[in-house]
Amino acid sequence: MNEEKNILDIETVDLDIRTDELIIIDQTLLPNRTEILRLSKAEDIWEAINLLKVRGAPAIGVAAAMGIYVCAVRISVDENAPDEYEVFYREFERLRDYLDSARPTAVNLHWALNRMDKLVKNMSDEPVSKILDALKQEALDIKAEDIWVCKQIGENGLTLVKPGDGILTHCNAGKLAVCKYGTATAPIYLGHERGYGFKVFADETRPLLQGARLTSYELMSAGVDVTLICDNMSGLVMRNGWVNAIFVGCDRVAANGDVANKIGTSMVATLAKRYNVPFYVCAPTSTIDMDTATGNDIKIEERPASEVTDMWYNEPMAPKGVKVYNPAFDITDNDLVTAIVTEYGIARAPYSESLKAIMESKENNVLR
Repeated sequence: MNEEKNILDIETVDLDIRTDELIIIDQTLLPNRTEILRLSKAEDIWEAINLLKVRGAPAIGVAAAMGIYVCAVRISVDENAPDEYEVFYREFERLRDYLDSARPTAVNLHWALNRMDKLVKNMSDEPVSKILDALKQEALDIKAEDIWVCKQIGENGLTLVKPGDGILTHCNAGKLAVCKYGTATAPIYLGHERGYGFKVFADETRPLLQGARLTSYELMSAGVDVTLICDNMSGLVMRNGWVNAIFVGCDRVAANGDVANKIGTSMVATLAKRYNVPFYVCAPTSTIDMDTATGNDIKIEERPASEVTDMWYNEPMAPKGVKVYNPAFDITDNDLVTAIVTEYGIARAPYSESLKAIMESKENNVLR
């Protein structure tokens, strides 16, 4: 627990390499309490992801990689048994599938666990002790890559705006959703460091208020000029001419450029088109799912009704027994997206072609 330290100085996701524990900030308690959780049990890691104690697609991926390593270390195997690997992998596979079930929409969870699984499969002839060492390094590499990716997204996004611009963002795609910089906030942080003087509007993001609790909190902590607005105020600030660009993050991008992001994103994109404000999606290539043809193929997570009716209130703010529809995400159609900003360049319509080129650039490690 640390109440004094600036939230930007605390690692969102980390691995204690001495005790082999996953370390996260419990984001459900922010901004009023800063509590650090140390997790070593699969059930606690699953719950942390499911209940949004750790959240944001990239941070979920890093937590999953570190989490499966933490679980793997605790798998009991006889190092002298001839079937050592088979015993280890059966339990590893079970844990992988279990953690993968924590949240269905964000592709990074599945991506990170599959990456760790592939490593284990490729080392089937090695002793388990050596596999565990490799898993630890892979998890640390995934975190380091996340920081590099976000910095590159920030540099690419910064080319789309100018000093003094007003920027609107939705939900939290900031430092608390990744390991550093954020995705949608990366251009904001880099611009702030370079004296751009952005004026940022943060949607509160009902029903879990990630924009109010997290984005406004971390941007204020960094000294960024940020104004909190309710979700249904975004159209007015655009109409007033206060917004020159919109940056949002994403949890999954389909091959055609349809984007799954926090509920309310499609509403912001629709208003942006009405008021001729460019709408940019900041997407690490790990969130681009070329095996998903369109947004119609993305499974949308539905969450408990209590998040709408009871959470944040001393008493329920809706009639008892009322039906509630509470999707965690929505789909923004590709025709509403001005550009998709990745670490390997900026994709524009037609996305079926530009996203393919971006992924080829990643494969060849060529920045565009």
